[in-house]
Amino acid sequence: MSTHRFRRPAMLSPQEAEQIVGDVDPAVRSELAHTTAGALVLGGRRGAEDPDLVQRLITLVDTEGLDTVASMWSQSPADTLPGALWRLYLLREWTRRDPHTIAERYHLGLHRAEVAGVVAGVATPPGPDQIRELADAVLSGVFRGDLDITLDRAAAFLRVLATGSAMDADWVELSDRDRATRLTRNAGSLLDTAAELESAAALWRAGRLD
Repeated sequence: MSTHRFRRPAMLSPQEAEQIVGDVDPAVRSELAHTTAGALVLGGRRGAEDPDLVQRLITLVDTEGLDTVASMWSQSPADTLPGALWRLYLLREWTRRDPHTIAERYHLGLHRAEVAGVVAGVATPPGPDQIRELADAVLSGVFRGDLDITLDRAAAFLRVLATGSAMDADWVELSDRDRATRLTRNAGSLLDTAAELESAAALWRAGRLD
C-alpha cells in the first residue's frame, strides 16, 4: 500500500509557486489571488445571466493552466477564499494522482462504526469521484451550487480519510513503526485541513470569506 502523504503537489512547492508568480509585490499578489478566486466562484453563480463571463473564465483556465492560476492562491491564509480554493485544489490533485491509496483509505474509514459521528452534519460523505467532480466544477468557474456545502463535503471526505489512515497505522504499528508514525501524522494533517475547510464554509455562510 502507498504511503504518500497529503501535501502540496511536487510541481507546486512553495518555492516553485513563488517562481511562477515572480517578484510580485505581496500586496499585488494578494489582490491577484482574491480577484481570480472571486471570479471563479462568482462566475459560475452568474452563469445563467452572463454566459460570456463563464466562457472567459474557462478560457483563462484552459490557456494559463489551472496550476498557474492556483499558484496565486498558495500563500493565502486558510480563512480566505483563495486559501480555501488552494486547499480544494490540493485535494483535487491528490485524488487525481494517487487514486489507489485514496480509495483504500476512504473505504477503511467509511466502514468504521464511528464514522457517522466523525462527519456529523453531512448525511452521506462523498466519495473520491464526487469530490473530484465538485472540485473540477468550482475550479473551472462553472460551479453554480453553494460553496459552503462543497467545502463541508470536502472536509467530511478528509475526515473519512483521516479515520482510514489512523486505522491503517494501528494495523502496521507492530511490523513497521516508522510507517505507522507517518500514517498517524498524515491523519493529523488531514484533520487539520478538514477543520480549515469547515471554518471556511462557516465564514462563507456568514458572508465573511473573501
